[in-house]
Amino acid sequence: MRLAALACCTALSAGPALADKIFVSNEKGNSVTVLDAASLEVIHTIEGMQRPRGITASPDGRHIYVCASDDNLVRVYDAATYEELPPLPSGPDPELFVLHPSGNPLYIANEDDNIVTVVDVVTRQVLAEVPVGVEPEGMGVSPDGRFVVNTSETTNMAHLIDSSTFEIVENVLVDSRPRFAEYTPDGAYLLVSAEIGGTVSVIDPARAEVIHRITFEVPGVLPEALQPVGIRVTADGARAYVALGPANRVAVVDLQSFEVRDYLLVGQRVWQLAFSPDGRFLYTTNGNSNDISVIDTASGVVTVSVPVGEQPWGVVAVKSE
Repeated sequence: MRLAALACCTALSAGPALADKIFVSNEKGNSVTVLDAASLEVIHTIEGMQRPRGITASPDGRHIYVCASDDNLVRVYDAATYEELPPLPSGPDPELFVLHPSGNPLYIANEDDNIVTVVDVVTRQVLAEVPVGVEPEGMGVSPDGRFVVNTSETTNMAHLIDSSTFEIVENVLVDSRPRFAEYTPDGAYLLVSAEIGGTVSVIDPARAEVIHRITFEVPGVLPEALQPVGIRVTADGARAYVALGPANRVAVVDLQSFEVRDYLLVGQRVWQLAFSPDGRFLYTTNGNSNDISVIDTASGVVTVSVPVGEQPWGVVAVKSE
């Protein structure tokens, strides 16, 4: 089955997709695993960081940013050579972050200090520190870059921050322990996952109101195991994929009706998600089985799971030069 899946992935990745790379942060392994997206083979391991969690890439795919939580830094790497570049200041215990759509600045959640740190990725200077709720974690940004969103786990709020003034303009109450924030591509909806609440709040950003709550139900799985964490929305805005933590499932949500259309069985404790650059595949990090799963987004089939490092946390995929 693995060989068939790999052959399928290789065939589908003909042409430019052969250059794709997948970067996976391993929280307990203190490393980033690099995989060739065509063969799904491990081609490199980046080491020398402490407790890497959030991971993202510059819009051009040239730089990889990693929240090194116990280093109190954002580590920066060349995506082609894996050379470590000068780090960015982050504030204490950075966990998740998001880049402005232009690629600069970077907005970082500092869980211990209840702030969002804004950093210029070129000058490596801190531009602002925005006080938010208790235990900030999730970060999102509107498609037009006008607003940044932080979710605070203990305050149970989504804080909408004006990206030009660095001031909170709205606070939206959501369900217990919000972990992730994701806008739809047209900016019409903001999705916020609540790990303990077991829901995804659909927020109308224009009104700063929750207009719907998506709930989950899997036969044979206890309700308390349905813990939404990572969210990704397809480029056409038609579907959202929601990682359900210890339920070992990814929910597929229709964003027209907000109904769950499918539950895809992946690895153990699925945490974060990332699309391939062309959107044809979705990668999931499975923290307790130490692997990533690959979902074919057209067929809705989980094609293969691939071992990576210890306790994979975050993932991003880029085209290499």
